[in-house]
Amino acid sequence: MLKKLLLFGILVTSFSTQAQKEKILKLPSFDKPLFHYGFYLGANNNGYKISYAQSDFDNAEIEVESSIGFNVGLIADLRLHNNINLRFEPGLMSNTKTLRFKHIPGAENEKTREVGATYLHLPLLLKFSTNRLNNMRPYVIGGVSYDHNFSSNEKNSDDNFAGEFRTSTTNFMYEVGIGVDFYLSYFKFSPSIRGVFAINNEAIYDNKSPSQWTDPINFLGTRGVFLHLAFE
Repeated sequence: MLKKLLLFGILVTSFSTQAQKEKILKLPSFDKPLFHYGFYLGANNNGYKISYAQSDFDNAEIEVESSIGFNVGLIADLRLHNNINLRFEPGLMSNTKTLRFKHIPGAENEKTREVGATYLHLPLLLKFSTNRLNNMRPYVIGGVSYDHNFSSNEKNSDDNFAGEFRTSTTNFMYEVGIGVDFYLSYFKFSPSIRGVFAINNEAIYDNKSPSQWTDPINFLGTRGVFLHLAFE
């Protein structure tokens, strides 16, 4: 993820150099109102960070394979200062992960679990922007979020012994990112790349022990990167 953030930073710097040549200001009064609104679209590649606990399965190894998911939502922006904005960006974040329990012998259906996650993503963020450079404005952004997982199966009585890997419904995450505002003729376009990291353990442990699926897990939390395209 660090490499992706660095690459994005290089691109922002390149765009900044080009923007110095621009002379006609577009949307010159865009940043003056106290409030403004917008929406966003995006794509994510979220996996899990896993740390292991001491258990009867000392050779435990869990492989995580993620797929490309999507993000969509709304933006409410409050200007706190010429260079600081408070943002609320409620939306949906969807992704599917495949867990392979490599320490479990036997059939593929015993050692593989597909975990779907559709989050109601409610982040509260602080955006720190540079001064405007003609028609662009680089920024960094970060904050925390409450995430409700509609696909968690937390209250499902079936666990891995019945083929169901369960995750928590209520989750908290933090995210950080870098981006750039582009002032166009009729709206502001703001691409950014962000990292998202779970704070709490999302694993729901099986009903009985020993469990070769959940006993080896000390912490399982969402970790990933997503491309965020905002239109304001």
